[in-house]
Amino acid sequence: MAEKARYLIYFQYRGTGYSGVMKSPPHQPVLGVQNYLEGAVQKLRPTNGVSVSISSRTDSGVHALCNSAHLDIQRKEGKLPFSAKLLVEALNFHLKPEPISVLKAFRVADDFSARFRALSRTYVYRLVTGCYHRSQLPVFERNLCWPAANRPLNTDAMKEAAQILLGTHDFSTFRSLSSETPFKSPLKTLLQVDIMPGFSIALQQNFHSQSLRATCCQGSSLFPHQRKMAGLH
Repeated sequence: MAEKARYLIYFQYRGTGYSGVMKSPPHQPVLGVQNYLEGAVQKLRPTNGVSVSISSRTDSGVHALCNSAHLDIQRKEGKLPFSAKLLVEALNFHLKPEPISVLKAFRVADDFSARFRALSRTYVYRLVTGCYHRSQLPVFERNLCWPAANRPLNTDAMKEAAQILLGTHDFSTFRSLSSETPFKSPLKTLLQVDIMPGFSIALQQNFHSQSLRATCCQGSSLFPHQRKMAGLH
């Protein structure tokens, strides 16, 4: 029997047209990113049923600059496992024209878990001032930021308040009732929060963007753009 190979993949996507990153039932009108990833893998004609194990969940409409997952691929007898480079190229070919891109792939041990080897997650929230409504944003920004106010934000006060969240805390009040299961602890450690006023070249002259960047260890699963893995970074 041919050797089964486990891979860690890093991928990004524009989440506007998906129900989230996780797999949705095929009869749903809007599918998850995982549906398309597994569809691309199946076009490589593996001999096993492939399930892509996503490390971080994202909700409907949420983007990821860099999410991660692991998967097992077993090829036909006599065929060698895919190289990491060939796997990336093949998956991206079969993902066309979806706004999903596999960035990197690594061959990993058979017991590797993209979820449980994670060391930290980083989230970016972009707020725009200078407009009242999403419709006032340039078309290239409408799904990438939140129009928060028509006046400047008090970033100094935001920075001061953000410091209260640093460290390990019980964040039960930030989660939904449906998530209160024994294996989802509300104790999270927030390592860093940066609030950075700036200007985006994609925004019109009177609009300014503010970015809030948070890095948390074993944190929650909304809006991840990067996830560090034990033993890989």
